[in-house]
Amino acid sequence: MPRRLLVIAAAVGAAVLANLILYGIGRAAGGTFRFTSPSGPAEVDGVTVAAFSALPLLAGLVAVALLSRFGAWVVRTALIAGPVLAVATIVAMTLPTDLDTTSKVTLTLCHLVLVPIIIVAVRVLGRREEVPSRSGAITRPA
Repeated sequence: MPRRLLVIAAAVGAAVLANLILYGIGRAAGGTFRFTSPSGPAEVDGVTVAAFSALPLLAGLVAVALLSRFGAWVVRTALIAGPVLAVATIVAMTLPTDLDTTSKVTLTLCHLVLVPIIIVAVRVLGRREEVPSRSGAITRPA
């Protein structure tokens, strides 16, 4: 499996696993994860937690993997934008709801868990792979 694909899969898998564990703890602590949506009563379930953990992270990391060859600015931008978006979505999606406190705290933690995962994955994706040259010296591709 190519290194970049492995990094993306590991990051997405870690995010989903960590957030499902948090979700389980939140449920065990009494969180109902029910809220009122514009179309009526709604509930955040495990599938929603997994999808909201995986899909944005997957899209962002694939973008970094594809675009990082165009310059270090891509990685620097992702190192700022990724964590900012993870935190901003707390304000935009979690805090305005009428979720109970346990559910709000749990979902907030789910967003915050993404920050170190984003930072590590983006930094690894931003590294250039070292390639042995014909002389045996380790070089970095141009």
